[in-house]
Amino acid sequence: MLVLVPTAVKRGVELVRSRVCKASSNLIGDFCSRMKRVPVLALLLWICLLFYVGIWIFLSGFLLVKVEVNRSSSCKDELFSKHYSSHTEHFCWSEPRFKRAVILVIDALRFDFARFDPEIKDPRPFQNKLGVLSEVVASRPAHARLYPFRADAPTTTMQRIKGFTTGSLPTFVDVCSNFGTNAIQEDNLIHQLGQNGKRVVFMGDDTWENLFPNQFHRSLPFPSFIVKDLHTVDNGILQHLYSTVESSDWDVVIAHFLGVDHCGHRYGPDHQAMADKLTQMDQVVRSVIERLQNDTLLVVLGDHGMTDTGDHGGDSQKETDAALFLYSPSALFTAGQEKALQEVVPQIDLVPTLAQLLGIPIPYSNIGKVMVELFALGSPEDQSAQERRQAEALWINAKQVNRYLDTYSLANKDLSPVILAHLKDTFLLAAAEYKALFGGPLAGGPEHSSRVQALIATFQQYLNQVRETCQASWARFHPLRMAAGIAVLAAACALCFITSDFADVVSASYRRLLWIPIVCGAVAGGGVALWQFVTRSEVDVLSSLGMAALVSQLSFFWNFCRRKATRVFASEPSDLLNAAADSAQQRPALTWPCVPLVIFFLRCASLFSDSYVVAEGRVATFLLSTLAIYIPVQLNWAGRLLLPFEAQKSTPPCLPPQPSTPAASSSYKKESLTLLGCTGFLVVSLYASHSFHGCRDEQGGCEPSAFLTPLSGLRDIQLRNFRYLLSVSSVIAWVCLVRRWMRHYGNMNSKSPAVLVARFGLPLVAMFVCLYWAMSSAPYEGFGNLQEVVKLALLVFPRAVYVLFGLGVTVVCWDPLTVFLKTRKEPATSLLPPTYRASTGVSLQAELQHLIPHIYQRMRKSLRAGEREGTGREDDGQPTVEAYGLGTVYSAPLLLVLAQLGLVLAMLHPEGLMLSFMLLLLQACAILHMHSAATSLSTPGSRAGCFSVSWSAVLMWGLAATQFFYSTGHLPTFPSIQWNSAFVGLSEVHAGHLAPALLVTLNTFSSQILFAVSCPLLLLWPLVCETTKAGKRGRRAGEGEDGEEAVMEMRLRENPDRFSTALLQLGARYLFIHGAQLLASVCAAAILRRHLMVWKIFAPKFIFEASGFAVTSVCVLLGLALVMRVDSAVSDWFKRLIPDHSR
Repeated sequence: MLVLVPTAVKRGVELVRSRVCKASSNLIGDFCSRMKRVPVLALLLWICLLFYVGIWIFLSGFLLVKVEVNRSSSCKDELFSKHYSSHTEHFCWSEPRFKRAVILVIDALRFDFARFDPEIKDPRPFQNKLGVLSEVVASRPAHARLYPFRADAPTTTMQRIKGFTTGSLPTFVDVCSNFGTNAIQEDNLIHQLGQNGKRVVFMGDDTWENLFPNQFHRSLPFPSFIVKDLHTVDNGILQHLYSTVESSDWDVVIAHFLGVDHCGHRYGPDHQAMADKLTQMDQVVRSVIERLQNDTLLVVLGDHGMTDTGDHGGDSQKETDAALFLYSPSALFTAGQEKALQEVVPQIDLVPTLAQLLGIPIPYSNIGKVMVELFALGSPEDQSAQERRQAEALWINAKQVNRYLDTYSLANKDLSPVILAHLKDTFLLAAAEYKALFGGPLAGGPEHSSRVQALIATFQQYLNQVRETCQASWARFHPLRMAAGIAVLAAACALCFITSDFADVVSASYRRLLWIPIVCGAVAGGGVALWQFVTRSEVDVLSSLGMAALVSQLSFFWNFCRRKATRVFASEPSDLLNAAADSAQQRPALTWPCVPLVIFFLRCASLFSDSYVVAEGRVATFLLSTLAIYIPVQLNWAGRLLLPFEAQKSTPPCLPPQPSTPAASSSYKKESLTLLGCTGFLVVSLYASHSFHGCRDEQGGCEPSAFLTPLSGLRDIQLRNFRYLLSVSSVIAWVCLVRRWMRHYGNMNSKSPAVLVARFGLPLVAMFVCLYWAMSSAPYEGFGNLQEVVKLALLVFPRAVYVLFGLGVTVVCWDPLTVFLKTRKEPATSLLPPTYRASTGVSLQAELQHLIPHIYQRMRKSLRAGEREGTGREDDGQPTVEAYGLGTVYSAPLLLVLAQLGLVLAMLHPEGLMLSFMLLLLQACAILHMHSAATSLSTPGSRAGCFSVSWSAVLMWGLAATQFFYSTGHLPTFPSIQWNSAFVGLSEVHAGHLAPALLVTLNTFSSQILFAVSCPLLLLWPLVCETTKAGKRGRRAGEGEDGEEAVMEMRLRENPDRFSTALLQLGARYLFIHGAQLLASVCAAAILRRHLMVWKIFAPKFIFEASGFAVTSVCVLLGLALVMRVDSAVSDWFKRLIPDHSR
């Protein structure tokens, strides 16, 4: 039998001395047994899968993806060979105006970047730098024109390239594919150019090579995902552009410059680097203009704009308004047109315009409208010829669009038949008028001219209506799928709530409440799939999964109700009444969820208001502060905060005795003051964290935090150095606090691999993070000849961090124990008297402060009995084992992993946000201490208080995750995504886009990740804090017959089943908090789907909530799995510690 006898405290760590004696083996089993790990994780995983299925079903009805028509236009199309034109038959659809074209794509060329305003006396870095465009328009108005070029959301590069090459509209959900640039399957300009013998030479952004593989005559792609590199792509283009333009081996040259976009991402538009880059682009355009021939068209365009912070992806005007510049040495416009009001040109209108100017077929799926002013050829006196050419261009365009509508309506029924019929009638009337005007001998006169002008207006109106109809159709919803998705999500939330509040019932019947529902769901889903395959020879995976989810949920509810009914009817009425009365009397004051859940549901209700969503960062801060203040107010209302109350007759075994003496009362008041102090600090720090918030476009007058600006974007060198020192100091404080905590609780004494990670791995990670920030804080140009070395360092340092983090997590999972064992021989005569004190120089309270008397308490009577009977003496001198760090055996590995993870996530953010991460650590500690003090002060009347986490604590933890999301500069909008994180530690050539997408996910949801992984600390922390309480309560804590010692986390080893039930309850409650927020966001998007701000506010919020829940659920499972891995290691450790013959 294993006996632990307390000895002296050394260096502030708990110390336990064990002796091996003869005794029964039933006690040993308590410490060597294992919890129910697989059922707990399986149940939580099943709940998560139910949420995933609900999200998928709702997405399929809310974000519909349009059907792509995989057909191509051709010169041999019969429809266009008889269009009643005056052209000869050797032309394809229409006569080309130009033989060649040079297309310069300047990524993120916002319209005000390209416009020159002479009234600006002190221009900002992005103003009046691209003066060549305005100069040419002013000096040669018949040869050039500058247009506002409006993009459709999402304003990401891949979607914009797709838009101005296919003439189609990417849907809202297409933003998710910006990292996965798969080849375009729809008909497009590049395909038509190659199909009709045009030699296309491409150079620049390698996204084009992925979208149009093997379609270029010659291709010179350069890597596009290294945002911090402003010059590699542009300089690579300039090495080949001028020589290519001067040669004759091409028909179309496409050059995609990235420097302006990368400069915006790295520095923002208001930086000297932007001025330098725009000046370079000005010189590029001038040089190309000088080399053009008369039969060549120059197109300079921006694919999208950028915000004032250099981001893009949304639908604000600064993101959608790019520039379009058209120029040719030969006249483009007739005299007088240059004085007309310049209209905003939709990007898709460039597709039919370029196709007809170059004499190639318009792509099949185009819904754009030709720019008619480019087809008004002839002298100003010959107005009828100009009108005829404009009408002919629109006629060809309208026939192509009408054909596409006919084909699309057959493939997909989402277009309204009434609207289709109206559009068809409009087209037929216009076609009849066109044939009447141009089908016979050409006529003239004022009446003919007015009819032609009316026809042109009719064609333009028809094309505009088609575009509006398609936009509305591709935003149509599927109400049945949306309702089914909401039903699955609501049932999953109810299942989560039941599991959290009735965890003991669920854990007692995993077969009925887990495995049977899973089997029923699998059978139902498989049956639906089989029926679909038999009847339709195809399987709709979504409907099968939906049926499986609904049936499994119904099975759970049915079995749960039966289980509860069985327990009720199996009990006597008097027993039920007594149990209910005892439960109401003994339940902790803070476990009643009424007020916390009311606060939480108010938070969910705020998601239905666009103004609250815009101000969610401040709303989350207010609600979290309110809940923090509610805890001491509720305790004071119950008389448990400032004044001690009478001890109950039966003190709960899981907590120290209640205060009954002046000393104990003093300690009790100290805990109350700790609670109040942590509350005050938390409220102050929450509002201080607003210093790190970003700004939405809807927040007028808001200034984003200066800490969001990377160090490389600061011009003041002294300010840059000061900010860097603050960041480094925060990193050092982060490491020191974690190591100090582990040293205080004795987790740094062992030579185990996990302790080596804490000693060496964690400081190395911190060092490489600081070195990476130092290298990235200055532009490449500032290093002179060491640029290559710096580039290498920018790859090596982050990769070293990734490797060290991976090794550290692997080592902790392999051997998570940080317990130090020290064995030595003691004389057989060293027997302990019943009133044993380890040292006369150490007070009793200090002696008991860091002990693990869980085993000691249960062995004490046995030891005393053995001494009185003479059996406690060991004749041969048994080995004594001193164990350091056993009281925090669960929390220490978890904190070690979190410390490394936090540094990795901080590295993916701007350097200044390390202060925010440090504030996160302090806020989390404040919440944990508040939870611990509140748990102690609420004094539950049953042993369940030690194995349960209150709703208040879980809700505070979830709100803190939301609040910290905003405190790191993130917003639920696509432009606010910190894309720079995608390139931390990645080389210029990397395989695929999985790694950048993963890094962006880690950056965006860093708060959800940290709080989800650390969720088990809510259960562990009150036990850790017992070490400062037990020795100060009671007359002689631990000495009385009914006394209870501070056993810390070893108490969880008393009852592994209760431990696993507590983890199940905690995981279910945390998932419920985030699942309910997701459900509220889903309902808001569904109910307000016709709201003006649905695509600007509610849809992005829903997507961020869904993504955040997916990340949170995975991390919660990982955090719980780590605790279970530690529990398994502790069981194995006890088995090794206890000899075989004792077991």
